[in-house]
Amino acid sequence: MKESTDGFFNEYGGKYVAEVLRRPLDELQSAFKHYMQDKEFLDELNTIRRDYIGRETPLYFAPTATKLLGGAQIYIKLEGLANTGAHKINNAIGQCLLAKKMGKTRIIAETGAGQHGVATAAACAKLGLECIVYMGEVDVRRQQPNVAAMELYGAKVRAVTSGSRTLKDAVNEAMRDWAANFENTHYVLGSALGPAPFPDIVREFQSVIGYEVKEQCEQRGIKIGAMVACVGGGSNSIGFFSPFIDKKEPRLIGAEAGGIGPNVGENASRMTGNAARDGILQGYKSRFLLDDDGQALPTRSISAGLDYCGIGPQLAALGKSGRVEFCAIKDDEALDAVSFFAKNEGILFALESAHAGAAAMKIAKELPADQAVIINMSGRGDKDVFITSPVFRREEWINFLHAEIERLEENKDIHNAKIMQTK
Repeated sequence: MKESTDGFFNEYGGKYVAEVLRRPLDELQSAFKHYMQDKEFLDELNTIRRDYIGRETPLYFAPTATKLLGGAQIYIKLEGLANTGAHKINNAIGQCLLAKKMGKTRIIAETGAGQHGVATAAACAKLGLECIVYMGEVDVRRQQPNVAAMELYGAKVRAVTSGSRTLKDAVNEAMRDWAANFENTHYVLGSALGPAPFPDIVREFQSVIGYEVKEQCEQRGIKIGAMVACVGGGSNSIGFFSPFIDKKEPRLIGAEAGGIGPNVGENASRMTGNAARDGILQGYKSRFLLDDDGQALPTRSISAGLDYCGIGPQLAALGKSGRVEFCAIKDDEALDAVSFFAKNEGILFALESAHAGAAAMKIAKELPADQAVIINMSGRGDKDVFITSPVFRREEWINFLHAEIERLEENKDIHNAKIMQTK
């Protein structure tokens, strides 16, 4: 079940959109099918992957984590070493290059954690395209480093203040923009969801991750017992799992946001939560957190990238069939994983990826020592400093913020500022 059938993965997927969006979606599907068979396009894409993104990314054996956890060997696919710091650049470059071939001059995107926004802004800067990024106001506040990066790349970041002010609302605003401006605009959807053909497009551009892992493991004689990835919408996980979907092994495990608890509004668990149901939202049918009227319920996660009420339709179908297993990882477990891998392997996971790390820490004990658990580290944790610093070094963070505000208000150069309080 790698490709959709008429836009559907069993009963999930589809193209539930207003008539005004039918034409751009059909145009996109036709162009995607054409260029994915076009040698010149694929050669250009592969050159960009090699020289700009930095592919292939390493598959790292984590010896200390393996020893401390016991059981299976721990390997980490270091997508955080890709240019812009996460897997999102794989899809952003692919779609932006496709859009340019289609004659589009303006790119819009939605973003939650900010990594897709950063990747799209960077891709647009490289390819000479105008870029607008929609981002929930809550996410703008908690992902300021990524907002600053997007603006440095020349993108305009538009804070969305409607609804829950998070990823769902950013998607809504981006869809409205596209409907009004599709003649010269392409919407670079960041996850493997939305109306067809986006789930197929995003999976294909992200599948480079999984095919690299497959080849790296074959070359090194690594026996894969399980592959673990975080799941928000599902772009990193479906790309990571892609070469193995139609096989019986290895185990494919998706780590959802368990948030702070099991109740409505405390998590973003679509496959494991008690509020999940089938529904149609934002142009596609899948599993969503919905109320009795079919309206999106509030979600919660320490990770901005997993804080979404729906899941990609292919992952929903794979979860229902049992091919992909899902588990919910709570905020504190993800934070513990950030600390564990940073201190024991010198690798700083993004909070999204740390959900996969936390799941792997549990699963490793279930497998024998001659097998490997492969974690997709979908991104680096630099972007999360505004979230993790108040947790790991609260007093120092408060002192820094006070001192920096005082310095800026006094218009002093940092070399002339008052000495900051430290422990």
